[in-house]
Amino acid sequence: MDLKRLLPLFVVGIILGVIFRIPLLVTFLLILLIILGLATWWQKRSLDGVQYQRKPFYRRTFPGEKVPLQVEIENQKLLPLTWLRIQDPWPKAVGPEDEEILAPTHLPDQGLLTNVFSLRWFERARRAYTLEFRKRGVYAVGPVKMESGDLFGIFAHSEQREPAELLTVFPALIPFNRLHLPAEDPFGDRRSRRRLYEDPNQPIGVRDYLPEDSFRQVHWPATAHTGQLQVKVYQPTSANIMVVCLNISTFSRFWEGTNPELLEHIIRVAATLVTRGIEDGYRVGLIANGCLAHADQPFRIPPGRSPKQLASLLEALAGVTPVVTGPFEKFLIQQVPRVAYGATLLIVTAVTNPELFETLVQLKHHGRRISLLSFARKPPEIVPGIQTYHLPFDPEDAS
Repeated sequence: MDLKRLLPLFVVGIILGVIFRIPLLVTFLLILLIILGLATWWQKRSLDGVQYQRKPFYRRTFPGEKVPLQVEIENQKLLPLTWLRIQDPWPKAVGPEDEEILAPTHLPDQGLLTNVFSLRWFERARRAYTLEFRKRGVYAVGPVKMESGDLFGIFAHSEQREPAELLTVFPALIPFNRLHLPAEDPFGDRRSRRRLYEDPNQPIGVRDYLPEDSFRQVHWPATAHTGQLQVKVYQPTSANIMVVCLNISTFSRFWEGTNPELLEHIIRVAATLVTRGIEDGYRVGLIANGCLAHADQPFRIPPGRSPKQLASLLEALAGVTPVVTGPFEKFLIQQVPRVAYGATLLIVTAVTNPELFETLVQLKHHGRRISLLSFARKPPEIVPGIQTYHLPFDPEDAS
């Protein structure tokens, strides 16, 4: 109802009441005009100073965990609210333990957390719930819709508040012994905790050639100058680095679709590997040819060992979607040159096609240390110098 459109009718009615000397009509129209004016003013200001907050005890956790949630609403003004309706879109995967609390919506995987309040001036109200984190993912909660109105219930005013907040469910970890990797050194050959490697990107000089040197290291200008074979000397680096390279594809051709159970399993494996790597003192990184939730690009997390590194790795794996950006082989060729020499590359894949093995041979030829974890049904081809583990996927492992 628009009071501006009705105002001429009120004016005409009051004038007619005065002309025909009908005081009851004039009085009624004046009172009604005052009430509608007050109601209009009230509803326009009803949501001013209203604050809504979601306060989950944790915003990131693992599947199956239950987290307390407190919803807080506050009226920070003198004008009271006779009624206030809050509708908060909430994904069922991270919704209240009692799913019947959520009102249905047009989306099957989302409901509305609805609350109705009556708040006096500067009053605060709270509601408590228990959230159950059911499924891996990164979920957007909100934005919230607020609706209120005037004291008489004539007008209503609604607004969308609070940008969507994210709740993260990490991948469930697999007991490490179920991966059947060597207990003494699960990530490949590691002779010492402080093993030295030479980084070919950082040459620092030359020296005489030795029989065990590769001809690729020969410094030909220095050889021509001295008359004796000279080889390049590179900057030594102490490397204890592991990079998990995750192939999101579950079929030989990434456009053929996705096997959801297999995809979830290899993501859980990747989460288990990065967790074990951090525990073993590695600087752990992660690259994958899949997109993150709410993004359209593959991701790369550089190796690190900070206290927040594990949370960053698990959060990235939580947000992995089935969308594949391109062939895994080309992705490796593009990304591996950014990885420090001496790092162990853990290839986690459910697809072992000839193109992948050609890529791995090429990377091995350039001095990369590689371990392959294959979850394909058929045993993978054995490549000399590459640690290969065949761990065929069993649907029971997805439970």
